[in-house]
Amino acid sequence: MAHNTATMGNLPSGIGICTTIPDILYLPELVFGGLVWILVACTFVVPHNPQGWVMFVSVLCFTVTFIWIVVFACGMHHNKGRWAAADVMFHGIAAFLYLSASVALAKVTLEMKEVGGQNYHLDIAAVVFSYMTTLLYFVHTILSAIRWKSF
Repeated sequence: MAHNTATMGNLPSGIGICTTIPDILYLPELVFGGLVWILVACTFVVPHNPQGWVMFVSVLCFTVTFIWIVVFACGMHHNKGRWAAADVMFHGIAAFLYLSASVALAKVTLEMKEVGGQNYHLDIAAVVFSYMTTLLYFVHTILSAIRWKSF
């Protein structure tokens, strides 16, 4: 644990993104965000608007998080202070977007409770994974802010 705390002030590159805090959260963010994307794509819900918003948020955050991992893994972040600030901003915006999508998805799922059906369980799973992804992005935002302040 002391090793991870000591590296908190540095932006990692290469394999370091898999061993440092908060960067170790990238992979769970991708996995849970991908699960939200898949589960929402498997369901058919009327109205489509909240599901469309959830799909937009999950695909956008999945894509940008993947690009973010590639940038850090390849070591393309030269001005470390600006990249640390951008990391905080990205994860803060992603947490906010995922929270809004999670609330919309939960509302639609609660409305589908009376109707039931086989997709209801998929919707419940999507809501759970959506809130877990929100929590991951939120924790990543806090830890990235701590790292950014240490520069």
